[in-house]
Amino acid sequence: MDDAELERLLLEQVSYYRTRAPEYDATSLEGQALDSGEDHQWLGEQDEALRALTEFAPAGRVLELAAGTGQWTRHLVRWANSITAVDASPEALAINRSRVDDPSVSHIAADIFTWETEERYDTVFFAFWLSHVPLSLFDNFWGRIASFLNPHGRVFFIDERVPGGWTRALYSEEDQDPGHVVSRTSGEHSFRIVKVFHQPEDLARALQRLDWEVEIESTGRWLYHGWGRPAEVPLPPGT
Repeated sequence: MDDAELERLLLEQVSYYRTRAPEYDATSLEGQALDSGEDHQWLGEQDEALRALTEFAPAGRVLELAAGTGQWTRHLVRWANSITAVDASPEALAINRSRVDDPSVSHIAADIFTWETEERYDTVFFAFWLSHVPLSLFDNFWGRIASFLNPHGRVFFIDERVPGGWTRALYSEEDQDPGHVVSRTSGEHSFRIVKVFHQPEDLARALQRLDWEVEIESTGRWLYHGWGRPAEVPLPPGT
């Protein structure tokens, strides 16, 4: 995929989530009636990820990427002194503001792949976003994460290792091409989005290759969560 095609794909992905913003919460598993043991298991695994986040305790200055409608922002305000919530969808951020009415939260509508800031954060957090990062931008994305952190900063992330929750009805093995591009429909419109289901062991190796120190754990069948920080660079002799 050349650069122009990748840019078109990412614009479609943004358009998809802007279109879906008003219905996003209602169509997520939390907004639906539970009708199977698998649904309960998925929510149980999400609760386990939340417990891991609670143990991590992201205090101080927190940057939340792909903050969306605030499903995780509402938890982050329990620990953070301040939150910068970034998302490419103004529509989703409007819902986030109504859900998390807290003066410590600043909402920024921006493209996550190009947004820049001079601020440095104690924690960078993102949930169910890494799977939307094209593999061709993986290294660049993690380099950007490192640049957002202060010298002692950490990252925490949560995502799906296989299609789970409400996405279980949207994906099949045949749905993904080798480029990890899937087609989704919202209303009368069809969009292409990126969806990469990382496996914890493979993801840990990929991040270690980029000089990250990470711990990634599966919650069971559906999800994984992880935390990490850029590896310390040894000081030159005599310093």
